[in-house]
Amino acid sequence: MLVLVSDIHFTDDAGNKTIPAQALRIFRERLRDMAYDASWRADGSYRPVEELDLVLLGDILDVIRSERWPQVEEGDPAFVRPWTSPDDPRFQAKVREIVEAILERNEPAFEVLRSLSSPQVMTLPPPAREGGVQRVAREPDAPGRVPVRVRIHYVAGNHDWFLHLPGPAFDAIRAKIVERMGLAQPPSPFPYEPPDSPELAEACERHRAWVRHGDCFDVFNYHGDRRSSSIGDAIVIDLLNRFCAEVRNELGPDLPGECLQGLEQIDHVRPLLMAPLWVDSLLRRTGVEKELAERVKRLWDGVAERFLALDFVRECARWLPPLTHDKLAIALKFSKGVSLRVLAQLFSWFSEALPCANERPNERDAMSERAFKTRRARAIVYGHTHHHGIWPLDVYPTSKGFFEQIYANTGTWRVLNQKVQARREPPDFMTYWVMTYVGLFEGDERGGRPFEAWSGVLALPASDR
Repeated sequence: MLVLVSDIHFTDDAGNKTIPAQALRIFRERLRDMAYDASWRADGSYRPVEELDLVLLGDILDVIRSERWPQVEEGDPAFVRPWTSPDDPRFQAKVREIVEAILERNEPAFEVLRSLSSPQVMTLPPPAREGGVQRVAREPDAPGRVPVRVRIHYVAGNHDWFLHLPGPAFDAIRAKIVERMGLAQPPSPFPYEPPDSPELAEACERHRAWVRHGDCFDVFNYHGDRRSSSIGDAIVIDLLNRFCAEVRNELGPDLPGECLQGLEQIDHVRPLLMAPLWVDSLLRRTGVEKELAERVKRLWDGVAERFLALDFVRECARWLPPLTHDKLAIALKFSKGVSLRVLAQLFSWFSEALPCANERPNERDAMSERAFKTRRARAIVYGHTHHHGIWPLDVYPTSKGFFEQIYANTGTWRVLNQKVQARREPPDFMTYWVMTYVGLFEGDERGGRPFEAWSGVLALPASDR
């Protein structure tokens, strides 16, 4: 039994609405239920599964979404960013500082994760001699229950790619993560894809799966080497994070609390380049007066101007056609004189001409995988997009029946800010919590069914209730 989750985005910031520990407790109960269901075999018999592999499929610890990256100008001795050399002691110290803060901030949630390896926590009722299940107490630590071995694997994504870096400094950081999260892997570079970890590769092979975070298909967040930074890092740190900090510091007392809380979720806008449209929608929805709204927009433009002046951003824009530096400036700045209607059309054009910005991976990317083409994998599983779904890819007959291949996306465990479908100029957005996980089964587990997926959605409190 193989279970996959991604994009939990644990942060070091209490105001950033990290998923609460209670969600992990609910998930722990669901894992136990899934293991029980998996213990019913294709022939109708009950045989408890002996082990369960849980894969954390990237963007679990969010090292990028931290205000601990110093808000200083390029050239300042304190300036350190994800594109600073990994050999730089300042870079290593900053990553360590942020990771330690995330671990401390989210200790109640990690305590739940660690508990999964306890033989008194993940247990199942034993089989009865005459078949079926023995009647024992449901409490996991009740006498007679059978323990299930749980192994937790951590795969690196684009917000935690630092954990894929080699070297003693990063081994020390990973050692703390392994201990605090109860991982079943060494503190060497966390895998980016299955071949990087023999244990993960073996689990995927048994379940006929190919898994990865999926950011390698998104040119905003992957520039050809997962041991290096991308323009997506700069967007979050030097545009979104910085904007939120400046609004809070300069206009915080004047803005409605709902508006300030909404701004903390700006990095969950999809695609990220729609952030200016979302800011405008948030200001209107929370009733911010026109003059104050203009001050917020001027702050945004000032931050965008400094972002666009970064050498790293200019360098990235050189090889991201058709997204030139000038077009990026038009997309990001209110003061360019482009109407919000035209801005919305511009984003549609970007989506068609440059299919990235968190719209990938998709089913076409799954069908490009060698594991799909050679039919070694029944399931291709990605995360990254924050959009859960199951896409049927192919089905073909064999001597034992039909072999079906799917692409599954693990979605996220965070807030989503989604543009509404109703056509309106300028557009509006809706916000809600989501929580998704995917299960894959081996052989005759789960009655011979190869997969299942669960997704929960929780609306935010309605303002008119």
